Amino acid sequence: MAKTPEKQVDINDEYQQRLIKRSTIAELGLELHPENFLDRISTTEIKARAVGKLRSGEDVMKSPKKTIRVAGRIMTFRSHGKLSFAQLQDFEGRIQLALVKGTTEIVGLDDKKMPHHKFWEKMIDLGDYVGIDGELFETKHGETTILVKDLTFLGKALRPLPEKFHGLADEDQILRRRYLDTLTNEDSRKRFKFRSDLIRAVREFFWANKFDEVETPVLEHKATGAAAKPYFTHNNALDLDLVLRISQELPHKKLIIGGFEKIFEIGKAFRNEGIDPSHLPEHTHFEWYAAYWGYEQNMDFTEKLIKTVIEKLKIDPVVPVKDKTGKTTKVDFSKKWKRMDYVELIKKDSGIDILAVKDADELRQIIKKNKIEIADMDHMGYATLVDYLYKKVSRPKIVGPAFLYNYPKALQPLARPNDKNPDMINQFQLVINGWEIVKGYSELVDPVDQAERFKQQEQEKASGDQEAMEGDDEYVLAMEHGMPPISGVGLGLDRFITILSQQDSLRDCVFFPLMRPKKDE
Repeated sequence: MAKTPEKQVDINDEYQQRLIKRSTIAELGLELHPENFLDRISTTEIKARAVGKLRSGEDVMKSPKKTIRVAGRIMTFRSHGKLSFAQLQDFEGRIQLALVKGTTEIVGLDDKKMPHHKFWEKMIDLGDYVGIDGELFETKHGETTILVKDLTFLGKALRPLPEKFHGLADEDQILRRRYLDTLTNEDSRKRFKFRSDLIRAVREFFWANKFDEVETPVLEHKATGAAAKPYFTHNNALDLDLVLRISQELPHKKLIIGGFEKIFEIGKAFRNEGIDPSHLPEHTHFEWYAAYWGYEQNMDFTEKLIKTVIEKLKIDPVVPVKDKTGKTTKVDFSKKWKRMDYVELIKKDSGIDILAVKDADELRQIIKKNKIEIADMDHMGYATLVDYLYKKVSRPKIVGPAFLYNYPKALQPLARPNDKNPDMINQFQLVINGWEIVKGYSELVDPVDQAERFKQQEQEKASGDQEAMEGDDEYVLAMEHGMPPISGVGLGLDRFITILSQQDSLRDCVFFPLMRPKKDE
């Protein structure tokens, strides 16, 4: 079995050497890529078994006969003459192998063509896949080990793995070749296992609360349901220009019109906008809707969801969370979460009463007078200006978890007006140390009001506000068939996972984030 040299190797030469070994293995009559290797158990399961303790490596052949079967990659190898040791890695971890000359056999190899010990010494490289049948014992140093009886060759790695002790270290390569990151970095592997476990816990929570999981189209005629720039595409069969969805909202509310009462969806959405630690152009979108609920019921439900997931995954409820400047603050999810008035918050942090002005030009003048700098604000409508003002003066100061509520009507054209003040809407957001995680509201179910609001958004867009929402006549038609009271919520699943796994960026919790190709690729 070939060792990894301590000095830098010539990758091309290494590749050619491994190709030669691959050809030799085929000439020896072994299958280069066996179809399967069944009935194996994981390294975690093996380590959980009780084993007897041996006095020394020489006592290996006297070990208790506890036959096990495992498969994975060979990650390290060291030879001690007649006795050799290797580390085998599967998804759950590593386990030590002991290979003894004269007792370890290669399945399918004719000993006359090549001695068995020569095969595993010379033909198998670090990174190769093997299947192992053997007996379990414990070394004098207390390490659980498999005495290899039969070794089945399962696949050749033609390229060497990253440096064996430190794995993949370059951040750019970690993102571009995530498969090498998760292969050589146990923390990365655990982080993505955590992502999977969290999504499972979310689904189980919704099923337990009698929500039905639905799937709605990714290809849409219009980019609506949120204020964002879409990706455009074309369907050849129908000769139609289409967009990739930016939200799941309108199809979900159509399903409520169609008789569903409690639904949720986890799926991809696409926004052709900037990339930063809290934004990705392709993200995992998560929305849910409940008929006969209002926004206050969904605030309580959101808090219950997140606290349940934290408890189920055995996460410490006091989580260190980095804000967008990199500063870490401990956030306590176990307490009752704060509720903060959005209008009063902005007034306190900026001195500006956003309800005292309804015109974008007037608000812009006041912002400049208060010496608050907002990039490109000369082209923003009133709603976008208010949003960016909040993001500039208030959001960075919120540790939370905190719900914000009491929003001006202009900020959300799909939300229900407040009964006491029709100029305000029943909307909330959840903010965690400057990260916006959740947005929800009592849905607007009046088709006449909705049609008028869509017209207002069209006027904003015509005036140059690129973040104004696009209307949808088909949705208004569906509304005219009648809607019950509804509340819906969107939760940034990638952001939620990033916070709970204590990462700096969404890219750290996404397998293959979008990146520019390298010129040499």
